[in-house]
Amino acid sequence: MSETLLRLDGLTKAYPGVVANREVSFQIGRGEIHALLGENGAGKSTLVKTVYGLVKPDAGTMTLNGAGFAPADPGAARRAGVAMVFQHFSLFDAMTVAENIVLGMDDPPSPRAIAEEVRRVSRMYGLPLDPDRVVGDLSAGERQRVEIIRCLLQDPKLLIMDEPTSVLTPQEVDILFLTLRKLAAEGTAILYISHKLGEIAALCDTATVLRQGQVVATCDPRRTAPREMAELMVGAVLQAPVRVSRPEGPVLLRLAGLTAPAPHRFGTALKEISVTVRGGEVLGIGGVAGNGQDELIAALSGEMRVTDGMVLLAEVPMGRASVEARRAAGLLCAPEERLGHAAAPDMTLTENALLTGVTRKGLARNGFLRWSDARAFAENIIAVFDVRTPGPGNTARSLSGGNLQKFVIGREILQSPQVLVVNQPTWGVDAAAAAAIRQALLTLADEGVAVVVISQDLDELMEVSDRFCALTDGRLSKSRPARGLSVDEIGMMLGGAHDLEAAHVAE
Repeated sequence: MSETLLRLDGLTKAYPGVVANREVSFQIGRGEIHALLGENGAGKSTLVKTVYGLVKPDAGTMTLNGAGFAPADPGAARRAGVAMVFQHFSLFDAMTVAENIVLGMDDPPSPRAIAEEVRRVSRMYGLPLDPDRVVGDLSAGERQRVEIIRCLLQDPKLLIMDEPTSVLTPQEVDILFLTLRKLAAEGTAILYISHKLGEIAALCDTATVLRQGQVVATCDPRRTAPREMAELMVGAVLQAPVRVSRPEGPVLLRLAGLTAPAPHRFGTALKEISVTVRGGEVLGIGGVAGNGQDELIAALSGEMRVTDGMVLLAEVPMGRASVEARRAAGLLCAPEERLGHAAAPDMTLTENALLTGVTRKGLARNGFLRWSDARAFAENIIAVFDVRTPGPGNTARSLSGGNLQKFVIGREILQSPQVLVVNQPTWGVDAAAAAAIRQALLTLADEGVAVVVISQDLDELMEVSDRFCALTDGRLSKSRPARGLSVDEIGMMLGGAHDLEAAHVAE
């Protein structure tokens, strides 16, 4: 073990009705890449927020560089040498790279000096960035570079990374890992949070596993199988998703030449998208964030009007139908942004269940809402999808990200759709919850539903998809059978190599 940089001793933090962290103790050495694992609600977010000065513990102590460490706020943590790259980017689209980076500095240098520093540091770590580019014009991978460079300019002793590869292509992941290994070799400690256990095994030196707020194991991820780590996280044996073989059904969703302008300056126009999905089939659509995923699901749900092309549900035109009319007909969609789009943050789970289920679950009669039925629907979602919450009276905001995701996906599945379109169904969800959601989607397909899964998680797409398409700059490639596709082929498709993909189809 290298010299200890950060030591946690007995950290405890409780909120009303739940103990988020219970006597958590472990240490991170200089130059060590240390994974923090745990299912949703295990206490990972609370713990790293404590280290970063966003949460004050009820008990326990921390030491950094051998001295007591109790940051009053993130600014104090940064001054002590702790930097954090959050799962959600905190960037302003209308500002340049350099302007965004300056916003995070207490005493920023001149614009010219910061631009030179961005170029120097980005070249040094293999993360090239143009400081004068507007952030809204950057890809998701480039935006993450901005967040990382902003942290590196602080010369951190400890870098915390929360789900850093969720929006990256396989090639971008390789570049990120090279950067992290270089940082570690220079003595920077990295606390790495991810649900992608294969990445943990490839990158990390040590893993600390949390379950229900407590440390339950420490292991060497290079010698511990990903499945074993997942079972340590959940305390149970995991079952792989199972698919029942069945004949193809009729075409339930047909898109023909679907075209729509970008909804705003930094959006992506949809360009002549054509595809069919049959009942009992799972179509996987992969793509790096910002290539039209949000626009596609908005066009399918009815939230965004299209200028050309057709959307047909069981050969019935739906292009001019409202959101509620599409839902009533059986075309249901679950967007990527769970808090604020899929769910109203300050409404209860009962109210959120009613928002999309009012028509298909019959939660209103003669103009009056049937609150007892809405509550029963919410309770059923909670029970069937193992949503960790005190009850349906709690607000959506009170749930962890993974538990809210289970609620949102479960709410749509339990409405018996004909076609279900989901964007990032297991984003930020632990291994057990991800397996449960994927199994629910496969079971839905086995029941004859047409399922479209839009995801940046290639392992997920290969696990559930019958056919695979790549979405690049608003264009959808021709579909290919998912079975047998290599990671390199998928990566090239995601990068826009549709001609190569078409050549494979011709073969």
